[in-house]
Amino acid sequence: MSTSKAQAESFKTLVAGLREALQEPEQFTLSYAAESSAFVRFNHAKVRQAGQVQQANIGLKLINDGRHADLQITLAGDPEVDLQRLLEGVQQLRETLPLLPQDPYLLLNHNGWQSTNVQEHPLPDTEQVVAEIAQAAEGLDLVGFYAAGPISRGFASSSGAFGWHQANSFNFDFSLFHANGQAVKASYAGHDWSSEGFAKRFQQARKQLEYLGRPLRTLAPGQYRAYLAPAALEEIMGMLCWGGFSAQSIASKSSPLQKLYGGDQRFSPLVSLDEKVSGSLSPAFSEEGYPRSDLQLIVEGNAGAQLVGSRSAAEYGLTANGADGGESPSALNMQAGALPEADILKQLGTGLYISNLWYLNFSDQPAARLTGMTRFATFWVENGEIQAPVSTMRFDDSAFSLLGSQLEALTEERELLLSASTYSQRATASALLPGALVSRLTLTL
Repeated sequence: MSTSKAQAESFKTLVAGLREALQEPEQFTLSYAAESSAFVRFNHAKVRQAGQVQQANIGLKLINDGRHADLQITLAGDPEVDLQRLLEGVQQLRETLPLLPQDPYLLLNHNGWQSTNVQEHPLPDTEQVVAEIAQAAEGLDLVGFYAAGPISRGFASSSGAFGWHQANSFNFDFSLFHANGQAVKASYAGHDWSSEGFAKRFQQARKQLEYLGRPLRTLAPGQYRAYLAPAALEEIMGMLCWGGFSAQSIASKSSPLQKLYGGDQRFSPLVSLDEKVSGSLSPAFSEEGYPRSDLQLIVEGNAGAQLVGSRSAAEYGLTANGADGGESPSALNMQAGALPEADILKQLGTGLYISNLWYLNFSDQPAARLTGMTRFATFWVENGEIQAPVSTMRFDDSAFSLLGSQLEALTEERELLLSASTYSQRATASALLPGALVSRLTLTL
């Protein structure tokens, strides 16, 4: 039996034991999260730490008479021990519930839906990956972190709903340092390791590293043509996703995309953005017990769907569509454009090539105005050729300008960017993004 099937069966056993322990009219939801991950840390292009992490935990919610309480339980992998822990957790929550007030925004999904998605992408052999990285980085000062392995998610409820999801992925997050202290930051991630794809990505970073040896160019504050690489665009999209598509934020008028949803602003017709759950690392169901499907968030520059969690649905009379509690996208997919990667510098002409942005925040949230720093391989380009690295600068501009009136083109090629977060467990968030050529970006200092 495969690891995924074994995990699914053990989860079903816990669900069956939980059903037997219920006392009418109690209800439950039970979520499951597990990973089997290889982690490798590199410093000076050598392996400094390598290990394997296997862990699994469940999240139990017990509901009775509009009251609910939650408990996280780490699983031991022993069926008897795990069931005992779960039953003790039920009793603990049962004693807690009478002490709690009723929740007016509790909205349970009583549908007995079923969902199973197991992605059997073969993961690369860790030794092979380490060998390829070491060979590519020979003679370079590389710092990096490689994480790979299957991630499993499960859900079950007393209403008969059951979901199971497993996705295999790898993520190599790395930086190449120049002797002068400058650095190129890059990543290579996906479901299927391609030696050719990795070599191409690494060669791109290596070429940028050579340019970092040139004298730094300091620019005066002002407005410049700019190319935002996918990693830089991800920082901007990450800020917009911070409440931007949230039904709760839109209803309370605190969304940075309030003007988009109000019809007062729009993005360029080139911009179409989906929450593309299908084929992603994210499960097709939420921890709240609602199925998730693909959603069109921005359609040719105009507002599309909102992300609606169960509490927003209850409070504002909406229909929940499987958003998590924070109502943020977890599988961003922006449509590609028509600009070939090989023509980026030529089309940029003279201006800034920005590989990464850093420390972003809102300078005017209702106007979707963002500020942040350039960092890691930002270059000055003249007549389609890189001339020099640029000193760190602060930008301050509106997303409605950068992705609206000033957007000239998006690239044909897109980059898959996986969350490198391993806080408590590996994250399943992803973004598939092109690069963006803009006619004007405002640098303030």
